[in-house]
Amino acid sequence: MVWRLLVYMFFISFTSDHFIRAQDYTDYVPPAPPPEEENCDGIFVSYTFISRQKEFPHVKNASAQSWAFKAMATVLNAGTFELKAWKIFIGFQHDEILVSAGGAVVMNGDDMPAAVGNGTYLSGFPQTDLKTSIETAGDLTQIEVQIPITGTQFGVKPPGVPMPRTISLANDEYKCPKPTVKKTAMHVCCTRKPKFKVKTKSTKFLPRQYGDLSFVYDIIQAYDGNYLAQVTIENNHPLGRLDHWNLTWEWMRGEFINTMRGAYTHKIDSTDCIYGAAGQYYKGLDFSQVMNCEKNPIIGDLPSEKAKDDKVGFIPHCCRNGSLLPTIMDQTKSKAAFQLQVYKIPPDLNRTALFPPQKWKIVGVLNPDYKCGPPIRVDSTEFPDASGLLQVTSSAIASWQVTCNITRPKNRNSRCCVSYSAYYNDSVIPCNTCACGCDDTETCNPNIPAMLLPSEALLVPFENRTAKAKAWAKLKHLNVPSPLPCGDNCGVSINWHINSDYKTGWTARITLFNWEEIIFEDWFVAVEMKKAFPGYENIYSFNGTVLKDINNTLFFQGLPGLNYLMGEVNGSDPKSDPKVPGKQQSVISFKKKLTPGINIVQGDGFPSKVYFNGEECSLPTEFPISDGNRYRVNLVPVILLTLVTSMLISNHLH
Repeated sequence: MVWRLLVYMFFISFTSDHFIRAQDYTDYVPPAPPPEEENCDGIFVSYTFISRQKEFPHVKNASAQSWAFKAMATVLNAGTFELKAWKIFIGFQHDEILVSAGGAVVMNGDDMPAAVGNGTYLSGFPQTDLKTSIETAGDLTQIEVQIPITGTQFGVKPPGVPMPRTISLANDEYKCPKPTVKKTAMHVCCTRKPKFKVKTKSTKFLPRQYGDLSFVYDIIQAYDGNYLAQVTIENNHPLGRLDHWNLTWEWMRGEFINTMRGAYTHKIDSTDCIYGAAGQYYKGLDFSQVMNCEKNPIIGDLPSEKAKDDKVGFIPHCCRNGSLLPTIMDQTKSKAAFQLQVYKIPPDLNRTALFPPQKWKIVGVLNPDYKCGPPIRVDSTEFPDASGLLQVTSSAIASWQVTCNITRPKNRNSRCCVSYSAYYNDSVIPCNTCACGCDDTETCNPNIPAMLLPSEALLVPFENRTAKAKAWAKLKHLNVPSPLPCGDNCGVSINWHINSDYKTGWTARITLFNWEEIIFEDWFVAVEMKKAFPGYENIYSFNGTVLKDINNTLFFQGLPGLNYLMGEVNGSDPKSDPKVPGKQQSVISFKKKLTPGINIVQGDGFPSKVYFNGEECSLPTEFPISDGNRYRVNLVPVILLTLVTSMLISNHLH
């Protein structure tokens, strides 16, 4: 009997790891709540590690071995205030890749699998709000949400446990202490800030948030099986901008777009509907007339010619050919709008079952990168009377807001660059090597500085500058590396040239080169000047605006009728001449009265940041220096000459 018991215990200990690894969420039994949950008067957030399993390939290097893991995050409203639009931060730290998170979405809109090794923010979907126990009689389905997490982590082998470094609630009105950490679990009770200002206006939903760019998704008509929505895009950043924008999102509940006005989808395809759940339900619908059935449609703006089209136009702020300007340029062109008819599928077949799409993303041509948050339910948008004759407003049935902010991805190259030159040096410091990326580096070196150039080389595409760069290096006795440095590969380049320097002021010349085939309409350049900004006097061929509140920035744009930066065209003889870039140029004058001590020759006249259409450009890492063309006084000959002259005069007098 004892022998059998020992064998049984050995068997259990040998196979227990396999049982744990094979555990599914359906078998998961949550541990007993810690005492802190019972005593929490706020939002209780917890994270529990469940299991993991070694993934392929199996490697000897423990830090490179991947493990599939399962965990459960929980958000419980144990307080007296309803938690609207909940969001949590999980501080992953083991190069985790998030594969799924039930009941939540990644807030920055990344698709899964998503790399979250530096931590990630999750927000609720479809349950975005958590009511209180008081108003629900303790109904856990309304006051708590559980998030089953599946992912991959690296480097922590058993018996170690790959726990996050922290977990917290990310809503602004709450503060969280350091979480309590155990071997396989952590939890924290977040309390409401005592000085948090409660809205004086009694509103059912959250107030609208500020973002560099914002979307509003308004339901303006609702039926049992479909609804009409209006999407409004607003640019709020003074240097933010979009050209030829493309918008995409993800339908989470099988919806599809039947018709659109003011915009269009890049792909007109009903295949996903016909062979999916929509085709099974809408058996009598002619899907050949449906605009788009993709889960992630790509939506573009219509050209201005369609603004008054009876079928697709007549939407306020529509049809701008994808241009979204900053308000400082044109208030009327900082907003865009379009409408779409959305069909739903079971079980959402009633007019109050309304869910906005998730994972909003928008991109443009040579524009900033925007990271967008999840849709947040806000108070319904109010629309004025369309005719303008009546003092009456109508309200949307439901409204959601998506806020986006400009980011600069660490691993992304610039899309524009700047070169430096000056009157006291006849060499141009070109754009940095691979400033906008290098795909082919077999015949060039991407890791060495760009070669100095003569000024006329700026008019030649970088792929045709080799002969000029070599000839200039020979003339100036400069080293010619082998292989030569790669080009900058930028679609737009800007030359900043110090034109003159005198006692009371100085001038610079700015030149824009467009190496793209597209035309930039209503272009702008923003230049940040650290030391020279107070001395700005005038710009003579562009329109200039002083932006004191934005890091001492000067804002330049084309004058009326000259607001087009043309694209690259063929030379006079395409067989022998290189292509010619589109070009715009102006001189800028500065006074020294308000900038005492400014030293132009030492680099004070060069900008610290340059933006083209909102995109931050790559700047050279050094300034032009005096090359000896200036007259320099050598004191030794002067002293000798003075002594000799004195001796001759003395001898002559005697």
